[in-house]
Amino acid sequence: MSSLPSSVDVAIIGAGAAGLGAAHALAGSGLSAIVLEARDRLGGRAWTVQASPEVTFDVGCGWLHSADKNSFVAIAKQLGFELNKDLPPWRERAYGNAFPPSERDDFMRAMDAFYERLWQAAQKGKDESGSLSLEVGNRWNPMIDAVSTYVNGCELKDMSTLDWDAYEDTDLNWRVRRGYGALVSAYGAPCPVALNCNVTLIDHSGKRIRIETSQGTLTADKAIVTVPTNLIADETLRFSPPLPSKVDAAAGLPLGVDDKVTLALEDAEAFPKEANLRGATMRTDMGTYHIRPFGQPCIEGFFGGSFARALEDAGEGAIAAQAINEIAGFLGNDIRRKLKPLYESRWARDPFARGSYSHALPGHAGDRAVLAAPVDGRLFFAGEATSPSFFTTAHGARDSGERAGKEVLAAAGQL
Repeated sequence: MSSLPSSVDVAIIGAGAAGLGAAHALAGSGLSAIVLEARDRLGGRAWTVQASPEVTFDVGCGWLHSADKNSFVAIAKQLGFELNKDLPPWRERAYGNAFPPSERDDFMRAMDAFYERLWQAAQKGKDESGSLSLEVGNRWNPMIDAVSTYVNGCELKDMSTLDWDAYEDTDLNWRVRRGYGALVSAYGAPCPVALNCNVTLIDHSGKRIRIETSQGTLTADKAIVTVPTNLIADETLRFSPPLPSKVDAAAGLPLGVDDKVTLALEDAEAFPKEANLRGATMRTDMGTYHIRPFGQPCIEGFFGGSFARALEDAGEGAIAAQAINEIAGFLGNDIRRKLKPLYESRWARDPFARGSYSHALPGHAGDRAVLAAPVDGRLFFAGEATSPSFFTTAHGARDSGERAGKEVLAAAGQL
């Protein structure tokens, strides 16, 4: 890692996938650059931990979505990371009797019909709430809303229909055996990064940009800002002179919440690998579970939206406790003695994220382009929230960083 210089050509704020993508785009250009990262590690919301000697856990992103268009696929191969191309468990491989096949099939029909109505609404060009596409009185509406909390980090009432339609999903989802966070960190290893360097102010009033950090002040000709939208919206990171259009755009693209937990599973061989567990609970405040991912002796749980926020507010360990209670409700109380909490995320409580990934509020689908637009040929913006079609993803973030890096090179007359 690098120490903080007093002056650089380009300062990149944030060492998540976007900041690292920008750093790679500038490498070899002759421009001096430094990535300023508030955390003590690379990766941002991509983070892999060894939850136990037997369990590798992606605390953040875990799936290479749209794998046939995902730029991290080629990077993984280049860096020697093994890819798992098995089908994801969320539609198939149901385990247990908590969600009988006939009920599950009925739910899937209702959800597919909802998505068709959502698509039809988007074709009309009206940027409305996704909840308006729910069929009035349909008994599966709460569970359809629960799926939205996993996918979007928010309930359908807070999801823009046009933004949903802009997302490009090729329905090909792969995984990284050693962890997606580990891959992003390895990708960033060659980059010049100053860790534990929290940026609080970007002063662009003078000829050079002055950047105030927890390690001191540096100046730069240009800056690429890749921090999560919540930090811009609440002005944890401030601009001088102010940039109200950026603050407003970031506020229209808040980070929803998706939290994950991994539980050690005793006698794991008695359970199928890569199985899905959920119940016909008929409510939105529910979890969904992945049994033995990669064949590991664990169960991963997923919670989203306002329910995930409420569990975070309940304190450390509340997510694991909820998961164990719900799994016991599905499989019987005897399962409790076989489950042990290993690790849980609490992304809304993370001071450098304050959420998981962005969703556009109804009426704000256009804010992604507003946030992405450069300012005065000196300030550039990247991050998953600025991606036009791969927002919410690590590869969308990385690609946006590469785009911002190329914008810097063009402004410097190098493209």
